[in-house]
Amino acid sequence: MAGYGAGVDLFSCSWAALRAAVDELAAEDWERPSGCAGWLVRDLVCHLVIDAQDVLITLVTPAEGEPTVDSVSYWKLVEPPTGADPLDALIPRLAAAYGEPRLLKFHFDDVGAAAGRAAELADPGVRVSTQDEVLTVGDYLSAYVMEWTLHHLDLIACLPSGAEPPVETLAAARASLERIAGASFPASFSDKDALLVGTGRRTPTDAEKAALGELAAKIPLVLG
Repeated sequence: MAGYGAGVDLFSCSWAALRAAVDELAAEDWERPSGCAGWLVRDLVCHLVIDAQDVLITLVTPAEGEPTVDSVSYWKLVEPPTGADPLDALIPRLAAAYGEPRLLKFHFDDVGAAAGRAAELADPGVRVSTQDEVLTVGDYLSAYVMEWTLHHLDLIACLPSGAEPPVETLAAARASLERIAGASFPASFSDKDALLVGTGRRTPTDAEKAALGELAAKIPLVLG
């Protein structure tokens, strides 16, 4: 149960930091590019609304079977997106439909706060179902630390003054990515650089490629 508790704490920490970063966006920031190819910041925030809804839905979807995945195997390595995914195409249209950033921000604040409260109130040992998989609440919330941390980096990709994710969630996300990859990133890589390079959000330099060795051939690690 100690591990479960740590996962819930990291979830709350990473989600609170991401929500604070959205709250600090200036009016002009919503139209800036995000770290997600093809999405503006407003599109990313719209995606986060859907993520928060998924958290709320999953936490009230109990399962009786044995867990089929944990916090790491929850993530699958998939092919890089081509832009043909209907949901990916829907997000920009849905974000634009809000009209004004304040309306999107209000919805995000409302659903985001509810997802945060639900996570804190949930029993980490209870089993839930999502995407045809069964896992404990603790593992599910731990898996989302990766999601929140990567999207926090996406949010501030073109915002030089944006606050970065907490160091503890960066470290946890890196550790998860290394377990998914089955290999460790070089110690010379900061946690942030390991996440950006490892998931294809930034192209490695020649020196970084050399340091990565055989791992260079495995990246980008695209999670789905």
